[in-house]
Amino acid sequence: MIEKIRNLIESSRFQNAIMAVIVLNAIVIGMETSPALMDRFGPVLIGLDQIAIVIFVIEILLKLLVYRLSFFKNGWNVFDFVIVAVALMPTGGALSVLRALRILRALRLVSAMPKMRKVVQGLFAAIPSMGTVILLLGLVFYIAAVMATKLFGSEFPQWFGSIGASLYSLFQIMTLESWSMGIVRPIMEVHPWAWAFFVPFVLVTSFVVLNLFIAIIVNAMHEEADEEQTAQRDEILEEIRGLRKEMTELKARL
Repeated sequence: MIEKIRNLIESSRFQNAIMAVIVLNAIVIGMETSPALMDRFGPVLIGLDQIAIVIFVIEILLKLLVYRLSFFKNGWNVFDFVIVAVALMPTGGALSVLRALRILRALRLVSAMPKMRKVVQGLFAAIPSMGTVILLLGLVFYIAAVMATKLFGSEFPQWFGSIGASLYSLFQIMTLESWSMGIVRPIMEVHPWAWAFFVPFVLVTSFVVLNLFIAIIVNAMHEEADEEQTAQRDEILEEIRGLRKEMTELKARL
């Protein structure tokens, strides 16, 4: 019986069905934000939402039945368990904010789709290496903030009147959001040479450092893929060794 349930929950059809329910549930939760749709189809949408919760609970219970305590050794299983547990919590009174968290069920697509899992695993694997780049970026920001405060703070206190204001303005400039017409050009009307400060800052922070982040993430994803392929090869080799051992034992008996 347990083996049949294991084959069911590990089958591609079951996984595809769960992904379809996750997508449908996310769409339903989004439709619930529309007062017009709730007036016309409110009971239907609520019913579909409850059916999805029941399906998720049944899935978790089946996995607990098959894997038992080893279920919690897999981080993705724990992630799914937490998401479903949040869905079962009461949403009335002081906990009404949890209704907004229902859309987090859509994140279960990450655990349900192997390719998405690889991307997330690559991101987490890149965090230690990204720390060095973040420290470098922080140092560049601090130096640039001090310089900008001293150079432009007196004439433009709304942007560079303090270290904090300068850091925020420089962050806006790094994201390239209205940096030229909104900040730099007005400053250049007073300080025509200001471009010599802001253009190198944009080049360093928006292009060089951003590319470093991308390179680290891509490298980490490649390493994760290589580790997975190595693990699969090791499993295949173990199976081959086991088959060879069984064949040797059979020959010895004959």
